[in-house]
Amino acid sequence: MTHYLDFEKPLAEIEGKAEELRAIARQSEEMDVEDEAKALDRKADTLLKELYSSLTPWRKCQVARHPNRPHCQDYIDALFTEYTPLAGDRNFADDHAVMGGMARLNGTPVVVIGQEKGHDTKTRIERNFGMARPEGYRKAIRLMDLASRFGLPIVTLIDTPGAYPGKGAEERGQSEAIARSTMKCLEVAVPLVSVIIGEGGSGGAVAFATANRVAMLEHSIYSVISPEGCASILWKDPEKTREAAEALRVTAKELTELGVCDNVIPEPLGGAHRDAATAIANVGDTLRAILTDLATMSPDEIRADRRAKYLNLGSKGLAA
Repeated sequence: MTHYLDFEKPLAEIEGKAEELRAIARQSEEMDVEDEAKALDRKADTLLKELYSSLTPWRKCQVARHPNRPHCQDYIDALFTEYTPLAGDRNFADDHAVMGGMARLNGTPVVVIGQEKGHDTKTRIERNFGMARPEGYRKAIRLMDLASRFGLPIVTLIDTPGAYPGKGAEERGQSEAIARSTMKCLEVAVPLVSVIIGEGGSGGAVAFATANRVAMLEHSIYSVISPEGCASILWKDPEKTREAAEALRVTAKELTELGVCDNVIPEPLGGAHRDAATAIANVGDTLRAILTDLATMSPDEIRADRRAKYLNLGSKGLAA
């Protein structure tokens, strides 16, 4: 079943009418409504192009959070072979919001790590809606150490509203775990490539995405805080969410201008949720190209490249 966002309601009406006509035609062989249905399809395509050609930052947030958008598990299943999941932080527990292990990307051995939100109520609860606890970050650290030990490139897939803010997580050292995961990203002597596939929220995303190259899907977002959180803190007014999304510069285009994002990966018309296979294939093409480019660097050059990226962060936007 198609899930429509608020701003897509006019589109829902047109596509709904086309489907109704075809349903009526299936029940009565005497009725020929295909021409009318195709006319509605053309109208829907035109409207879809109009809507997605000028998405505001807030609408980009809505698209990035679409429940039908492909998630980490979908990318791993489609792009990676011989995936061997590894579990646990060797300290407290396994965090199901974070998944990862050893795999091959186009035949090349890699370590892949990502945040998984889940697709339905049961899996979303199991995955804690993609919000990692301390053990999730410590599992990521363990996997990055493993990659560094064996000289394997690291791919991280980012899709989280942020780190889990619960009392238990804070008691077990949430901030320390995030800081150490971020530090480990900076330390590893192997190529590290991150792709923001949906939401890149706060330190929960930075702890996985302090990479040599950060790529973002066209309608993904990446920010220090959610627009809702920003509005409640700065304006103490939830109605200011749209203004907050614009002020935060959360979109791939804006973050490319600031030097945070290195590659913008195109999405199918209407977003990745309308054609997951094409979106996933585009991510695969980008990953292969980036890893091929980084493969020529020595371990020292890899570290220096990553360090230079973050020391110069924001300079492009300031110069402009």
